Amino acid sequence: MKESEISAGFEEMMKFGLVEALLGRRSRRFFMGAEIPDGVFTYKSRRKEFPLTDLEKMLVVSACGGNTSWHHMIYRAARYAPCLSNYAGSAGGRVYPSSAGFHTSQVFFTDDEGVYLLEMRDASAFSDRSDAGSLDPKAFTDNVRKHVRKIRNGRLRLPSKVPYTEPHNTWVVNHPGSLLVIPVGDLAQHVLLNLCYMLQNGLVLYDDINKRSIPGIDRFTDIVDVKKVWPITFVEQWSLAEVTVELGTSCYAGTLMLQAMGLGGWMFNGIDPFAMLGASGDPEVPGLGFRYDTDDRWPYPNPTGLKGWMEGCCPPHYPDMKAAVEAVCERKFGPGGPFHPDTPGPWKDSRKVRSAARIHDERFRECIALQAQYLYDTFGKFPGTVPSMFVIMYLQAHHLDLDFYDEFYRPGSYLKTHADHMADWHRGDSIGSGLKKSD
Repeated sequence: MKESEISAGFEEMMKFGLVEALLGRRSRRFFMGAEIPDGVFTYKSRRKEFPLTDLEKMLVVSACGGNTSWHHMIYRAARYAPCLSNYAGSAGGRVYPSSAGFHTSQVFFTDDEGVYLLEMRDASAFSDRSDAGSLDPKAFTDNVRKHVRKIRNGRLRLPSKVPYTEPHNTWVVNHPGSLLVIPVGDLAQHVLLNLCYMLQNGLVLYDDINKRSIPGIDRFTDIVDVKKVWPITFVEQWSLAEVTVELGTSCYAGTLMLQAMGLGGWMFNGIDPFAMLGASGDPEVPGLGFRYDTDDRWPYPNPTGLKGWMEGCCPPHYPDMKAAVEAVCERKFGPGGPFHPDTPGPWKDSRKVRSAARIHDERFRECIALQAQYLYDTFGKFPGTVPSMFVIMYLQAHHLDLDFYDEFYRPGSYLKTHADHMADWHRGDSIGSGLKKSD
């Protein structure tokens, strides 16, 4: 981050307290250039839309998905002690938590200039923490900037109209001048990691839909009691819930950053998820452009990935589920993974810690692959009852039109950071001159 980018707004952001962000959080939707054409809040902004600067954009995106140094691991489980728990999928940690350190999500975003991917899921720590446990926020944001990949030019093609956008969001979502952050979960990989978690803890799947055990599971009585089971629907719904929390906390972290920066915006789920990923069926509404399949057995299309950017751990991105299992194991135990002895870490003897986990051996992998392939063969996709790729929560950021709030609300509807934003962050811009400051 250049010194020229460090404005009074940045300095005020750094002073802003967590409690202030928690208590000050509100959904503030009315942006510069917005219009509500009718109803009790009829209002047309007198200001032109004003896009976020590159620094503002990177700060918000950083809050939604930045690397925060090394993941600390889960330490011990009685069933396989003294071995280290081997659940994590990533050696690095991010601003938001992930179940057992799986970290299967990626953060996409769009603005007037393009559609982007923040490729941070498997990034190593950009820095060790100081002795006091802190990280340099400037270096943190610079690291995010280095991991941004532009997918295509221009704003995401997803119209602000029904059925692609919920009726109450058509006037505000994805409009010019806004930043839209889109965390996407690889639910296929998440379910695979949960199958590994289950087997490590003495459990296998049971097909509660067709009322039968997984054919061939009896071959693995040497490594697991095959009578100890979790139903398919439970495991997949549980995985869906875990991914939902991961995506939601990404957006919530971004929401807290909006308060500190004095930006408007909010987190929400009022966009059709299939259209967002690219499965609208309309070539004029490509969304993120993920490939997808349809099947008469499924109520909805099933997006599986975006080739070269984010590909799900399932066919057709892998020839079969055994190959997908091998890819997951490579992520965990291969170079740069959380359980590779050469991967650095936060411990005094990181090699010793990372080497303490038991590697999934061939029998373990075969058992996981058998269950995963059964799901794919039986239901025509993996996972069997939930989408392979999943999106539910979004964060929009924009410059707030304070005039709207002054028109309809009593004082206190926005924070001091909002009142001061244009003067503090855009003092050199014509639009930042003469706008009110709270003091």
